[in-house]
Formats: sequence, C-alpha cells, structure tokens
Amino acid sequence: MRRLTGILLAGAMLALSGAGMALADYPERPVTFIVPWPPGDLEDQLTRIIADEMTRETGVPAKVINRPGGGGVEGATAVSQSQADGYTIGSFVIDVPTMHIIQGNAGYDRETFEPVGIFLTYPFALVAKKDAPYSNLAELAEHAKASPVKLGHFGYDLVPTMETFAAAKALGFSFSSDAAFDSLDCSTLSTGDVDVMNTTMATVLGCLGDVKVLAAYTDQPLSIMPDAPLLSAQVPDLKITLWNGLFVPKGTPPEIKERIAAIAERAMQTSKAQDIAKATGAGVYWQNASDAAARIDADYAAAEALVKAAKGN
Repeated sequence: MRRLTGILLAGAMLALSGAGMALADYPERPVTFIVPWPPGDLEDQLTRIIADEMTRETGVPAKVINRPGGGGVEGATAVSQSQADGYTIGSFVIDVPTMHIIQGNAGYDRETFEPVGIFLTYPFALVAKKDAPYSNLAELAEHAKASPVKLGHFGYDLVPTMETFAAAKALGFSFSSDAAFDSLDCSTLSTGDVDVMNTTMATVLGCLGDVKVLAAYTDQPLSIMPDAPLLSAQVPDLKITLWNGLFVPKGTPPEIKERIAAIAERAMQTSKAQDIAKATGAGVYWQNASDAAARIDADYAAAEALVKAAKGN
C-alpha cells in the first residue's frame, strides 16, 4: 500500500512538474493579438509594438489581427470564444468591459475576461475644422441652436459618444444629425461629411494645423494642444477618461498572464512607444492587472451613471 501511494505521489508530482514546464515555455506557438478596430490608430500601433516585443523576446511569432465591427464587440466576441491559454489576447478599449455590457450589446459578461493590464490613455477629443465659428462647447451650443451641426463618432453606445450627447444635453442643444464611422480622420472633416467629430488626436496628426479642439476628453491637457479646453472643465460631471488594455479569457493561468504583462510593460518603455506618446499626446504606460481591475470597476459604475443620465433616470 505504501509503495502504491508513493507511486501515485510521484506521478502527481511529475504531472505538476510537466504543467509548470509547459507554462514556463509559453509561448510555444504563434500568439494572436486581436484589435477590434481598423489599423492605424493608437491601440493598433501600440499593440503591434507589444507583439513585436513578444516575437523578439521569445523567438515565437506574434501577430496582430484587426477585427473591426460593432464598436469593438466583434473582436471582443472572437476573444471570448478562444481558449484560456494565452494564445489569443484582446486589445480592448474601455467600452468592451463596461459600456457594451451595460447596454446589452455584448455576447459576454463581466466575468468573461480578465485584465492583463492597461497601457494607453487616449488623447480623445471633439474636433472641428480650424475655421469653424466656435472654439469650445459653449460656443458650439450657441451656434447649434441657430445652424445645423453634423457629428461624427465611433458608435452610439461608446463612452465618448455618450459623453458628447450628455454634454449637448447639459448645454441645451442637439446635433442636426450624427453618424457612426469605422474611421474618423482628416478627410472626414475636409469633405464636409461632419462638422465636428469624436476621435483620437492620432487620426488628425496629418492635418493638425487645420483643426481645433473644442474639448479634450482627458484628465490632463493634451501635450500637443495644451491650450485646448478639457471636457470636464466645461461640463464638470463628465470625467471618464478613455483607455485601452490587454485582456484574456477568464481562467488563463496566472503565469501566462504575468509573462504577457512583463513583455507588454517592457514594450511600453521602448523608445518607439514613447515616441508615439510624444507625437500624439497619448498616455503610454503600464498599469498592472490588480490596479486595472479596480479602474475598470470604477469606470463601470461611472458608465452606468452616464447611461442612466442619458435615459433620464
């Protein structure tokens, strides 16, 4: 009996040792990062830097796949349906674990994903052409009461869009029309498709001298446009900042999440990542999993309040 027990214990120890070795060897095959937006914006650029760092450090290929659609829901759904093994990683904007769940747009819930960490605060803003007859939200409100103003945004149920409509409501005006776009850049303004648009400063760098910022959706002034008024200064109740982070399906082994986090943290410290921060005004950093989880909980509560206010509850 003792001999049998010893054999069983030895077998169990060997199995655990083998599992540990498998985790230590991660990744053993290509890793896919899913960005649920078209190529080119900040989350895409920075996720590619993380993937490149993973490839460089591990010798195993890592790639970025763009899965736009549904304001981030399509790409997030693809991640939710993957194995919890670290080989499919989502690069998600704030709305994926907050607003889409609150609004009932998602086929996943709050328990579906676990944060690996947050690496980006968007330099998000409401922008207009430089010759627009308004330079802040109060002036936009007065203009919109007498003339039509068309708004472009990334989706109705996204945090910045909800904040924009909440700001309009607080200031007593409405947009004559609005539309959701997969991409909002210099051409969207120049063609007259919209008069004002919610976007990140990264998409208008090519025409920075031809645009003005009516409101920055950040907690600090934009480094590339430090005089631009903050949304929170113009409408004090609107203080949610917009971020992007890495997420994996719940149940992914802690050792694998730690490996991904360590690589991502080093990637955000590279000159390439920091050059993007300097050029665009983005916040580029690494916030660990526990702090990210607390931030998500706080933002979830703030997003719930925003939805209730929009519905008049």
